[in-house]
Amino acid sequence: MSETIEEVRTATRKQPANYDVVVVGGGLGGLYALHRLRALGLSVHVFEAGSGVGGTWFWNRYPGARCDVESMEYSYSFSNDLQQEWVWPERYGTQPEILRYINHVADRFDLRRDIQLNTRVTSALFDPATGRWTLETDKGYVVSAQFCVMASGNLSTPRVPDFAGLENFNGKWYHSGLWPHEGVDFAGQRVAVIGTGSSGVQMIPLIAAQADHLTVFQRTANFSLPARNGPLDAEKERRHKEEYEERRRAALETPFGIAGHPAPTQSALEATEEERRRAYEAKWTEGGSISFLYSYTDLLVNKTSNDTASEFVREKIRSIVRSPAAAEILAPKDHPIGTKRLCLDTNYYETYNRNNVPLVDVKNGPIEEITAPGLRTRSAEYGPFDAIVFATGFDAMTGALREIDIRVEGGDVLVEEWQGGPRTYLGLMMAGFPNMFVITGPGSPSVKTQMILAIEQHTNWIADCLAHLRAHGYTRIEADRPAQDGWVQHVNDVADSTLYPLANSWYLGANIPGKPRVFMPYVGGFAGYKQKCDAVADNGYEGFVLSA
Repeated sequence: MSETIEEVRTATRKQPANYDVVVVGGGLGGLYALHRLRALGLSVHVFEAGSGVGGTWFWNRYPGARCDVESMEYSYSFSNDLQQEWVWPERYGTQPEILRYINHVADRFDLRRDIQLNTRVTSALFDPATGRWTLETDKGYVVSAQFCVMASGNLSTPRVPDFAGLENFNGKWYHSGLWPHEGVDFAGQRVAVIGTGSSGVQMIPLIAAQADHLTVFQRTANFSLPARNGPLDAEKERRHKEEYEERRRAALETPFGIAGHPAPTQSALEATEEERRRAYEAKWTEGGSISFLYSYTDLLVNKTSNDTASEFVREKIRSIVRSPAAAEILAPKDHPIGTKRLCLDTNYYETYNRNNVPLVDVKNGPIEEITAPGLRTRSAEYGPFDAIVFATGFDAMTGALREIDIRVEGGDVLVEEWQGGPRTYLGLMMAGFPNMFVITGPGSPSVKTQMILAIEQHTNWIADCLAHLRAHGYTRIEADRPAQDGWVQHVNDVADSTLYPLANSWYLGANIPGKPRVFMPYVGGFAGYKQKCDAVADNGYEGFVLSA
């Protein structure tokens, strides 16, 4: 009979509880890892910092929070019964609906009995003599495991800017990634939103409709496309479910891990201006980001081609926003479209036509201080505000791992190894840290693909690897350092062959002061990446050192 969570808590205060695998994180990655590894007959324990499962979708409860991948794609594929029976009400899932789905999965597959909530892992120490990891938590629990799987997420460390004077603000402040579970009522309030990335683009129209007055502070304009969200068409849903197996298989052969978008066949420069406009207009009307980037073969590698798409969207912004001055502030000119996370919105640009929504450009006159009534930029004071909302994003891809003291006794320390940027082999393991796997780590497609598909691919690879180790009598696996160096160089070379490095994005860590500017995700496409992972496994885990 499995131990209860309370028995584990009691035991681990006295002496470490022993497991085959400890998983850090109870989001989409952690839940599937638990399900998949438990099926191998392994003892698995999951630590989750939140009071509920869900990861990103547990924490991000801000107004308008919604997935930018269509619901029928953004879901688990491991259970056909699950994907056939679950009904998504809208084209794009809302945060409450996605969290309801995740909780359903946790209950349906009896996952909660091995998940310890409200517990944050603070350190992980590998003992080369015993070949085991010892993990400690903020609650004083200590556990030991042969293998550790880090499912701590790519966007799970909120970045609250360290503005001077925040503690003196008379009103309340919120971060999009730490939203109160009871929600926030902005009715009758004067509100400031700082940031116009994905979360800002989603929340600003809703807050504007509720608050008396909303001031938006923008440092960097981002491209946003219309989502064209709406109720999910019943016939489309039936047809999609009928073709699920084929669609899931097809998604594995695409760059972004999303099927249903015909691959482009020509360069934007091979089309006439009239043909391009017609193509972009059709994509704009259709809605969605992947479809738009699929207009032509070279939008992410050829600046001249990209300029045609970028200017099309800038013209759309100018046609929607009635104030020419506001339109120019909102029209991005410092990066090619698609090189930052491409936002999807519902009435975002239209919101700036409201009388109660002024836009403040703080690119050249940055915010210097939060004052008691509001805030002060280099050139002016603003307020009074009843509330300030920080839509300032996350310490992406590396933040959650760097927050944990990960080290090998007498050996490597992760934060020291990553001083110049993250280094992994395939985004799955780090040289010098045996038996520690990462789900969708830096150096893998992760945030540049359909995340649940990426999670399943990584988890399946890890599960197959552990089964291989057990079948062949191995107890330890570690990434080979030369193989890791080669992969890191390949990730950089691929990024440098694209337009992505032209943008100061969170893909590069540019939103975090002092963070090394290293392009973190792999942008060579999911299909090629999966082929590489499969080939590595087929060749006896080439690039890894296996030992007993």
